Order: sequence, then structure tokens, then C-alpha cells
Amino acid sequence: MTMKTIKKLPVIKNTLNTKQLCTNLLLILFLFTTVTRILAIPPDFTTKNIKFLSEGDSLAGTIFKPDHISAAVVMVHGSGQEKRMTEFATLLAKNGIAVLTYDKRGVGESGGIYAGPEVGTNNVDAANLNLLSLDASAAVNVLSKYLSNNQISIGLIGASQAGWIIPLTAEKNSKVKFMTIFSGALITVKEQLRFQFYTNGNSKFWDTHTEEDARKHTMTDPDKYEFIDTDPIDVLSKLSVPGLWIFGGKDIQVPVNLSIEHLNTLKSKGKRYEYKLFPELGHNTAFSDDETPMKNAVKWMKNIKIQKVK
Repeated sequence: MTMKTIKKLPVIKNTLNTKQLCTNLLLILFLFTTVTRILAIPPDFTTKNIKFLSEGDSLAGTIFKPDHISAAVVMVHGSGQEKRMTEFATLLAKNGIAVLTYDKRGVGESGGIYAGPEVGTNNVDAANLNLLSLDASAAVNVLSKYLSNNQISIGLIGASQAGWIIPLTAEKNSKVKFMTIFSGALITVKEQLRFQFYTNGNSKFWDTHTEEDARKHTMTDPDKYEFIDTDPIDVLSKLSVPGLWIFGGKDIQVPVNLSIEHLNTLKSKGKRYEYKLFPELGHNTAFSDDETPMKNAVKWMKNIKIQKVK
């Protein structure tokens, strides 16, 4: 190698560094532009915070309105101090389903008094379930007025305790056109509590117990609490709207097989009730790692609208 060649090396090195720097800067600029463009894309739905009255109390919620609406639902709470379910509502809105979700009475920004074991009160007696169904019915009226479109089917969706509240709401409000219920019991409240106390939160319960054993305790165990009971069959036998129940075969809060038997009896009498059973899932069928239950529910709700239009 000559001295002349050696002297050129730093120049070549500097040129390479400059090219690499330019390449990196271009890459950064491209990534920045791409991210900015993605963030600038507006969601395909809008949201509006609202307040509405129910039984003299002000309830606070949010309406999710897709650009192209296939169906609409009011979300009904399960047990517990639940606020509005925005993540759930977002998922539905992205699938073309309008949603009204609100803070449960006495929770979050909603007025009224919350009833539940956390505050030493009973939230499953007939009076409280009826009150919560009145709240859901008021929400249906608000959503119907907001959408101002009689061609959009409005339904109810919820899980667990909502399985008792949703039929009560549908009976009260003729605007309710369908029901979607995750892990809701089709037995009385007292029977459900007997089963829940017997399983005692044991996730391995079904590994060591039979259906016959569980059913015996569900039907015969002494009640730990006294309150006015609710039997969902009384209301479900009167309704004419379609309903979809989604169950997990390893549920330890709701006796699924017994509930399915009651559902099949109602179906044999002409009720438009359907169910889907996922044998490996537990009580949380709506938000398990398996997305199939939610996808099935969304597809079913959107088809309710299609059938109605025809």
C-alpha cells in the first residue's frame, strides 16, 4: 500500500460515516412520519359523556357511536362496584356496535346508593335487582333517543349477575330487541348462591366433583341468607325477544349444565334462545384468553340487525 493510498483512508471513512448518518436520519424521519400518520387517523367511532335520570338519581355514562352501526347495546353490570366498561365498549364500537355504558348507581360519577357485600348490604334481593333493571331500562331509552333510528336494534349485554337483570329489563322496556348474556344463571338467586358456596372458589372443583354431587347441593343446601328470591324462568317464559347465552364448562359460580337444561326447556316451547358452551372455560367467558366467545357474540348481535331489516 502506498503512502498516497493511506492518506485517502480517512476521507473514505468520513464519507462512509456521513452516508450512514444520512441513512439513520432518513430512517428516523420515516418512522416519525409513519407514527404521526397512524396517530392522526381518527377512530371509526365517536364518544359522548352523558348523564341521565333513573328513579330520581343521576347516572353518568358514555355513548360510543360507530360511523357505521350494525346494532346497539346497553351494558348491564355484574356484581360489584363497577364503573362504565370503556374497554369493552371500545371493542364493540370497533365492530360497528353502538354502546351506552354507565357507572353503576352509587359508583364513580353516578348518584344513588350502591348495594353490595362490600358495604354490608345485599345486592341480590329482588328489590335491588329490580332497581338495577330500571336503571338499565332508563339507559335504553337514552340510547334510543340519541341514535334516533328505529332501524337500529337495541339490545342488552352483560355477564354474571346481569343474567338476572337483563330479562327483567327486557320485560320492562319494549325497545329491547335482544339479549346477550355471558355466564348468566338460569336458576334462582338462592340456588346459584348454594352452588357458589359449595364450590368455594376452588378452580379445581370439577376435577374432584361430579355433576350429580354439585346438583344435589345446589338444590338442597340450607340458605345462608334470607331475602326475596328471583327466578329468571318466570320472566324468560314471557319474553319474545331472542337471546344468546355463552357458558364456560368449568364455571364454579354458575351451574352451567342445570342452566342449559332450563334453557333447552324454554327453547322447546318456542323461545328464540340460543347458547354456546366452551367446555374448557370458566366463569369469565367474556374476557378469557380465548377470543372466540366474544367474536361469536359480536357476530350474533350484528346478525340480529340483518334479520330485522329483511
